[in-house]
Amino acid sequence: MENRKLALGDAAPAFELPATDGKTYSLDSFKDATALVVIFSCNHCPYVKAYEDRIVALQEEFGARGARFVAINANDAVSHPDDSFDEMKERASEKRFNFPYLRDESQETAKAFGASHTPELFVFDKERKLAYIGKIDDNWKEPEAVKTRYLKEALEELVEGKEVSVPETHAIGCTIKWK
Repeated sequence: MENRKLALGDAAPAFELPATDGKTYSLDSFKDATALVVIFSCNHCPYVKAYEDRIVALQEEFGARGARFVAINANDAVSHPDDSFDEMKERASEKRFNFPYLRDESQETAKAFGASHTPELFVFDKERKLAYIGKIDDNWKEPEAVKTRYLKEALEELVEGKEVSVPETHAIGCTIKWK
């Protein structure tokens, strides 16, 4: 089944998913955010692991400016047991995630977004219209060698009420593990 990926300007799909913190989050949980970063993520992917500290740092930096991050794991936990909900709870605790980490067991949320990779970002403006889609920066392996910080630049522009100057990049990472 081919999933249509959201296009720039599309509205954020509604979701209601359980999180590793014991709460359930919906799109409405983030209604006061000046920008909402939805990251399709998982536990096992080396690309995700390489970016986790950078994601935590960006939420720390932009949280005070009203941006909120949320990570969603839609991977099949049968074929990839490292991505089970229990393992997600462990990972969130170990890495001290400062954002909700949600489980998309049915994979319906990932399909609604048209997500295909981990990590893959969908960044929405205050009106919850898609303003940026793609990757975090230009060097997943070596944080010190990063030249272009796509997500940081998009957030800077969004929290200042500007249009995102580079609204789309190609997400790299592992593919979502469909059931």
